[in-house]
Amino acid sequence: MTSFDTSPPLNVWRALLALAVVFVMLATTGWTALRAHRETTALQASLDEWEHGSVGGLRLPHPEASPARLTRFFASLTAQERDRLVHRYPLAVGNMNGAPVELRYRANDIALGQERKVEKKRMHDPRLSAAGQQDAGRRMHRYEALLTKGRQILAFDPDGDGRVAEVFGDLTGAERVSVVVPGVDTDLLTFQRTNRQYTAPVGMAKALYRAEHTASPSTRTAVIAWADYTAPDGLGVGAATGTAAEQGAVRLNALLRALPGEAPVSMFCHSYGSVVCGVAAHGMPGRVADIAVAASPGMRVEKASHLGTSARVWAMRDATDWIQDVPYLELGGLGHGADPVSGSFGARVLSARDAQGHAGYFEPGTDSLRNLADIGVGAYGAVSCAHHDDGCRAGLSGTSTAERA
Repeated sequence: MTSFDTSPPLNVWRALLALAVVFVMLATTGWTALRAHRETTALQASLDEWEHGSVGGLRLPHPEASPARLTRFFASLTAQERDRLVHRYPLAVGNMNGAPVELRYRANDIALGQERKVEKKRMHDPRLSAAGQQDAGRRMHRYEALLTKGRQILAFDPDGDGRVAEVFGDLTGAERVSVVVPGVDTDLLTFQRTNRQYTAPVGMAKALYRAEHTASPSTRTAVIAWADYTAPDGLGVGAATGTAAEQGAVRLNALLRALPGEAPVSMFCHSYGSVVCGVAAHGMPGRVADIAVAASPGMRVEKASHLGTSARVWAMRDATDWIQDVPYLELGGLGHGADPVSGSFGARVLSARDAQGHAGYFEPGTDSLRNLADIGVGAYGAVSCAHHDDGCRAGLSGTSTAERA
């Protein structure tokens, strides 16, 4: 359940699960009563200010109002009024589902610029340790990269390890929309990488966007690299439970309900990201046409038909991926359920030839990326199925999982 191509043996996973059982037992008996006091985050402070703000003498709508309500509100404003709100409440507007996407891009540019200045000062703050100054430097350089002209940052939260989402293509004018949901160890600093770039959300989304254009040059597509949830760190207890997935699912569905237009949406969920998608599936809007999982530890259900979605469900796993050694079970909240590529699960199983391990599914030139791109543009007849999955081939007419069940 990690973006890194390590190969933990089966006994390591069993040990982790055993430790998780001990942790849960201690927690339920009160031995781990942890209480943490957290200061108000920058994003929450911006939202609080928004709630007490006004424009043109009128109170602003609640920041968590329905996307339709917020869309109507922003449409009623003049360009000057929208610009004023962006500069007053950049983090609030930049993360507001229902705000026009171009306005969110502008707001997040402002917020990133502000946070860059903060981290630049922290780099030379004598009160910080050398490690703290180095961390500030890394964050500052990440903000600088995200501020590169032409980047479209749809969400940004600097708190903790940070959350971020980026759009490739024209989201408002797209005929097909794809959302990449990554796995553990995903945060602001790992959002993109120079080395092994296709193992990070930005590289995954860029590769998918280019592959979709190759698959159907005439189809207007947009791809979202969605790292706007707090992913588990490494292969610890958090990765063996669904807590992060449940919290992420709420955020993911909030995004999906606020996407502009009516274009079909395809979900591409890698590793622990497939747990997030599995938990979110029943609440996804009807425009979600596909949920494709790669390197999945499970989707917290026993069958695809139990996901509660009309979307087609696809699954793939490379033969060299260590995730196949994870115990596919769920017991007392630990583990993530059945293997999505098993025949009994009921997903369409796709070829992942040449993916090379746990982190290689978005590598250009692989069957896995070609298949994901074909799904993204709706070219279902072009996908290549795993040799053992007759159900996949029988289902290439495009019927959904719910219709097959």
